[in-house]
Amino acid sequence: MGFATTKWALSWVLVGGLGGHWGVGAETLLIRPDGPNAERLGMKQAYPACPQALTRPECRVGTWSANDTVAPSAVVRPAGEPMPLPHWQDAPAISYRWGLFSKTLDDFMAETQTTGLMVIQDGRVVAERYQYGRQPDMRFRSFSMAKTFTAMLVGIAHGKGLIRSLDDKAADYWPEIAPSAYGQTTIRNLLRMSSGVPFRELYTWTPDDDIWLWGRVLYSPENRRRPEKIVEYLNTKTTREAEQGVRFKYATIETEILGRVLSRAAGMSITQMTEDWLWKPMGAEAQARWLLASTDQGEGTGGSFNATLRDYARFGVLLANDGVRGGVQVIPRDYLLDATDAARQPGAFRPRSATPGMGYGYQTWIAPFNERTFALQGIHGQHIMVQPKSGIVMVQTSVNEQPSGRQDPRPYQMRDALWLGVLKSLGGVTD
Repeated sequence: MGFATTKWALSWVLVGGLGGHWGVGAETLLIRPDGPNAERLGMKQAYPACPQALTRPECRVGTWSANDTVAPSAVVRPAGEPMPLPHWQDAPAISYRWGLFSKTLDDFMAETQTTGLMVIQDGRVVAERYQYGRQPDMRFRSFSMAKTFTAMLVGIAHGKGLIRSLDDKAADYWPEIAPSAYGQTTIRNLLRMSSGVPFRELYTWTPDDDIWLWGRVLYSPENRRRPEKIVEYLNTKTTREAEQGVRFKYATIETEILGRVLSRAAGMSITQMTEDWLWKPMGAEAQARWLLASTDQGEGTGGSFNATLRDYARFGVLLANDGVRGGVQVIPRDYLLDATDAARQPGAFRPRSATPGMGYGYQTWIAPFNERTFALQGIHGQHIMVQPKSGIVMVQTSVNEQPSGRQDPRPYQMRDALWLGVLKSLGGVTD
């Protein structure tokens, strides 16, 4: 046993007394009070929550597991009878390869700034880990995993006939943005992030960064309760750099527009839709929360959902079961396949075409495997990995130092290595 593993084992706190309430055997649940770079991440200050988490590393652990304490939010109520998550007795041990070495789950946690990790197969919990003193009842911020939640709500709305066609234009449901190129973009092309409208998502948080400018429209104090500011901003976007529908270019603004189109089409809030159409039908155990924009009090559909690790896992199980729970089709199956199956994507959106690695479906990343495998991904190391055929789901929340694409790729390489190891250990498909 190596030094890291030995130190890790001595640091674990075995949590008992939760098995009956949570539906998970106590021996599965392990919580570590510290973790990599714990002092930099605020351990001495008891991991404080503050609004400046993006710029203050000591605030990230505390804020991203209690974001609703520092920002306005709306409550998504859980189901009366949660989906059970039984512990898998005698589950195979999980290992993965890193260079020349075989590693364990505990090694992975000891070497990454992961706040929570859960592995499930066929609805049974293989492993559950937390670091930095995080707890199972804490709500972890999704960041861009929220985009897939939004997409599934679009599919349900379409199935209910509230959205007549995915080829309707955004302005058909939000006529105020008809003068903009976004308003003339179809819902399907917003789902694929293929509007062709120029948008720079740089994460530099400077005036040349369009995601920073868009964030000011939604959240700056001077725009509080002035929804017309959103319309004014969108209507300045009248040109395209590419024809819509022909290429993928990541742009969170397209999900935020999609959410507002969806709310108008359904005549209800995203929060209410999430509760009625997803959270209760799938059997969520705990409250979730959507953070709200100050400009129009709209939900942050591009990255502002907050839920427990176990309820993220339940959502992953629902996706792995092709949208079915208890014999009820919660998410239309054909839509879910359109959203997640590489074979159903136009060529430009398939793996190794949309990006050098992953493909992109409906607000969902598609892995370059022969077997349908897909992912929800967030900017600071949030992931839900799903392989329906094997029934394997992996959930990870993290506090990575820099946003994806701007940092050392090591945390993502390690995530990929672990995912391959999980699939191999549990009999999944890896090619």
